[in-house]
Amino acid sequence: MVAMKQCWRWFGPGDQIPLDELHQVGVEGIVTALHERPPGTVWSAAQISERQRILRAAGYEWDVVESLPISEAIKTQGPEMQAHITAYKTSLEALAAANITTICYNFMPILDWTRTDLRAKQPHGGAAMRFDLIDFAVFDLHILQREEGVESYSEAQRAAAAERFNALSDDGKKQLQRNIIAGLPGANDSWSLGDVRALLHSYKGITRAQLRSHLIDFLSEVAPCAEALGLRLCCHPDDPPFSLLGLPRVMSSCADYSLVLNAVDLPANGATLCTGSLGVAEDFDGPAFVKTHGPRIHFAHLRNTKRIAGSDAARPDFFEAPHLEGDTDMVGTVRALMAEQTRRRAEGRADWQIPMRPDHGQELLSDLGGHSTPGYPLIGRMRGLAELRGLMASFGAHASEV
Repeated sequence: MVAMKQCWRWFGPGDQIPLDELHQVGVEGIVTALHERPPGTVWSAAQISERQRILRAAGYEWDVVESLPISEAIKTQGPEMQAHITAYKTSLEALAAANITTICYNFMPILDWTRTDLRAKQPHGGAAMRFDLIDFAVFDLHILQREEGVESYSEAQRAAAAERFNALSDDGKKQLQRNIIAGLPGANDSWSLGDVRALLHSYKGITRAQLRSHLIDFLSEVAPCAEALGLRLCCHPDDPPFSLLGLPRVMSSCADYSLVLNAVDLPANGATLCTGSLGVAEDFDGPAFVKTHGPRIHFAHLRNTKRIAGSDAARPDFFEAPHLEGDTDMVGTVRALMAEQTRRRAEGRADWQIPMRPDHGQELLSDLGGHSTPGYPLIGRMRGLAELRGLMASFGAHASEV
C-alpha cells in the first residue's frame, strides 16, 4: 500500500530551510509558488523553469503550486477582472507545459489565513499560532476602526475589546496589526491600514451569495481550460471558516464544497482538504468530507486545531495543535484518504496518489527564538510529518476497510 505523497511547503529562495536538507526529513515533493508575482499577472515559462531548476538541483520536482492567487478584481468582478482571468489562463498553460499539474488557490476576500498571535506560548514550552476573537475585535474596532465593525460584535464583546485595547502598549498594538495583516507569509507585509480600508470598500454590498456566484463564474471560465490542459485545480477552504471584517466567506464547510463542485462539474474543479481550517467548525467531520468529495480531492493539508472556550460559539478561539491532538479526527481522515487512493488506483486513475503536506506546526526546540516563519517551522512540521507518516504506514493494506 502506497502512502500519500509526502510534500513540504517551501517559500522560494528566501526560505530559511535549505532544500537539500529536506531529504533528511523524508520529504518526497515540494509545494511552492512564485510568491514574488502579484495576483493578476502572468507566470512566464522562464520564471517557472527557473524555479524548477532550483528544485531539481536539490533533488526535487515542483509537485504542487500553492498558490496561483486569485486577484481581488476577480473576486469582486472589478474592472480588471477579464484581464486577470486571461492572465490566469496563460499561467495555467505555462504550468501545464512544465508538467506541473496540481494548482491550489483560495477565494478568501482580502486576507488569507488569520491569526491574532503568531507565537502563543504552550504548556510544553513551545509556541503555536492562535486566534482570539476579542483580540481580533481590538484590531477591527480600535486599530482599523471599521465603520460597520460595531455590528459584528455583541455589547459584551465590544466592552471586552475596549478594555483589552486600553491595556495594550503602543508596541502591542503594532504587533497585533502586523499579526493580522501578515496572512500568507510574504504576501501582505507592506499593506497599510489605508490599503485594508480601500480593499474593504471594494467589497461593499457583496453578499455571500454574490461572492459564491463570482467564484462559480471564475471556475466556469478557468476549469474547462484546466481540464483541457490536464490540470487539477483545488480550492483551499476559508481560514478560519467564518466571516471576519464583515466579509463573506463561501468555502467554509462540506456543503459549500458541494455547491461549488456541483456547479462546475469537471474533474479539474476540485478541493484542497485542509483539516485544520475546516476543523475549527464544531460540526466538521473529516472522514465524511472524504466520503463525499473524495474523487475531487486533489491535495491535502493535514494539520489540527483545538477550539478554546471563548466569547462566541460560532466564531471560536482556537490554536494550532499538534497534528494528532486537536479537534479533527486525523486518524479517521487519513485512513479515509488512503482508502480513496486505493479506490482511485483500482479505477485506473493516473492521478490516484494524493499529494499531502503537514500544514503549519508548533515551534519546538531550535524553532524557538523568533527566527522561524510563523506557522512553518522546521522541527514542528518535521514532528507532524513523522506522525502522519506513521499513521499512513499503520493502515497499509487495511486502508480500504473504512
